[in-house]
Amino acid sequence: MALVGQNGAGKTTLVKHLNGLLRPTLGSVRVGDWNTRERSAAQLARRVGYVFQNPDEQLFQQTVLTEVMFGPRNLGWNAHHARVQAEAALKLVGLSEAGGRHPYDLALGQRKRVALAAVLAMDTPVIVLDEPTTGQDYAGAELIGRIVDNLRQRGKTVIAITHDIDFCAEHFARVVVMAEGRVVLDGPSREVLAQGEALAQADVDPPQLIRLAASLEAARRFAPLTVDEFLTGWEQSR
Repeated sequence: MALVGQNGAGKTTLVKHLNGLLRPTLGSVRVGDWNTRERSAAQLARRVGYVFQNPDEQLFQQTVLTEVMFGPRNLGWNAHHARVQAEAALKLVGLSEAGGRHPYDLALGQRKRVALAAVLAMDTPVIVLDEPTTGQDYAGAELIGRIVDNLRQRGKTVIAITHDIDFCAEHFARVVVMAEGRVVLDGPSREVLAQGEALAQADVDPPQLIRLAASLEAARRFAPLTVDEFLTGWEQSR
């Protein structure tokens, strides 16, 4: 699921309730059969992994490898298991060769991927990504997209806050649009992202492929989320 909306819409405030960084003042938040009011942030970390928007708020170890091992070790795993998990996570994010380096010797996009690896190594059932493509070049964004797809295939719950609406369209089946602390749209990506007028009220633009399709008179009958869908729809509409 992707959460979209302008800055200040309440997206980060919402997801911080999932791992106990914030507690509800009214009602309740449940993660599986756990009520977050009754669990500590440390307990909730076993179920919800949170990758911060700014990796510098998350990274604190002397090397990349020990950074990524910290979460598994904190869950009580032995050193060998934690190292195996950490090395596998670093390979997944394309940083296998960076294990011995200091995290702050890396570029911003790489530090973001170290933070992602640190959460992936914990193997939590729920993973929250706050602006995962910020600071990434094209190759980095494509890599993160493949990781999201892989996590979905493995049955993980992936929740992303993102302003990258094209990334959202390509990799998330459900989109929730927020504005002023409220949910204004919630549903399948194709349906939600095609509602241009409703999105505009939340200061969100539709993906570029949907906007392109809408601008072509013969192609107004379809809402493509990927380039392949656009090309197929265009051929069928001619």
